[in-house]
Amino acid sequence: MTAALYFSSSAKVWDDITWVYGIEEAGYAGWEIVSDGNYRLENPDCFRKVRDMLETTGLGASVHAPYGDLNIATLNDPIWRESIRQLCSCIEYAAPLTDCVTIHPGYISPIGKMLPQKVWELQKEALRQIGRCATEHGVLACLENMISVKEFLCRQPEELIGMTEGIRGIGMTFDFGHANTIGKVPEFLKFIDKADHIHIHDNHGMLDEHLPLGDGTIAWETLGNGISSRYPGKRIVIEGRSIEEAKKSLAVYRRYFT
Repeated sequence: MTAALYFSSSAKVWDDITWVYGIEEAGYAGWEIVSDGNYRLENPDCFRKVRDMLETTGLGASVHAPYGDLNIATLNDPIWRESIRQLCSCIEYAAPLTDCVTIHPGYISPIGKMLPQKVWELQKEALRQIGRCATEHGVLACLENMISVKEFLCRQPEELIGMTEGIRGIGMTFDFGHANTIGKVPEFLKFIDKADHIHIHDNHGMLDEHLPLGDGTIAWETLGNGISSRYPGKRIVIEGRSIEEAKKSLAVYRRYFT
């Protein structure tokens, strides 16, 4: 099965929605909606604009849930519950548009460092609750691997797989740009047959730069062939900052993903 190629830009969440027309014009099959800023799906006006855009362009959709100031692994109980509530709300509103919502794992706060096992347990319980919501609405909530910030959970492929395994309604988003910041692109590629969703973008192996494909250090010829031959999912999302970068990345994608 050939994966459909989508484009997403967190840099555009405050822009007027007309930029999205450029995604289809560039040759992409869909749009991963970053549910933040002008695209918070629980906001009726935002939802209507997003829905109308999808209907007028014919673009497919996936959704990236909000993550700013949320932490599904915090020991602060009101924040923990609110984080779950916001992610479940996003899933509920995303369900008429897509069957896939990417969510971020939690992170260890200064207080959490005193009880690291409790932090992991809280995240697991949060995922159980989110998974029940996702199942109820016919959505797969895909937990995403994180960048090289030591406080983030689920940076390693084994952590991501172990955290999601056995939880109904929860899948995995493999982000190869994030993997490159910890030097683990080959390790994530090894498990590509387990991925439900993929994000790709480039960087120089240290920061989450979100560069166009080919502008960083990821070996796209190797990665592209590996993903294309073994990835069972429906979509691959290129993340970038502009339509110009979307076009540049698309040219590299067509060269190496066969």
